[in-house]
Amino acid sequence: MEDTCVFCKVVANELPASLVLETPSVVAFMDIDPVTPGHMLVVPRLHLPDLADLSDDLAAEMMVVAKKLASALCRSSLKSDGVNLFYADGEAAFQEVFHSHLHVFPRFPDDGFTIDARWGSERSRDLLNRDAAQVRDALS
Repeated sequence: MEDTCVFCKVVANELPASLVLETPSVVAFMDIDPVTPGHMLVVPRLHLPDLADLSDDLAAEMMVVAKKLASALCRSSLKSDGVNLFYADGEAAFQEVFHSHLHVFPRFPDDGFTIDARWGSERSRDLLNRDAAQVRDALS
């Protein structure tokens, strides 16, 4: 546990949280500043700041829990015509709490949430192939 980490304090029951689901490795609770009503966070019990810190099994468990929550949202009485999963890894990716966490939030028309990006760069196949090779090389 990291003494200053808000999610560690939630996991340790030192801060209040509206818990939704718990496993031996993962806790899911409502976000206190939700994008839309029903917005939840899936966090590991261990203080693991970065995506690279997660074991494959723990990352998979977080996704399985998020999948269950997404299905439950769609069956619940909360407004949910779809679901976004969002993971920010690092300050440049807008991570604000440096304890791994996966956002699960319901979506519906005119919910006010937008994803703003520069789409349509239409990178050439040669550049895409070069990029792919650089990532493949880093996998070894």
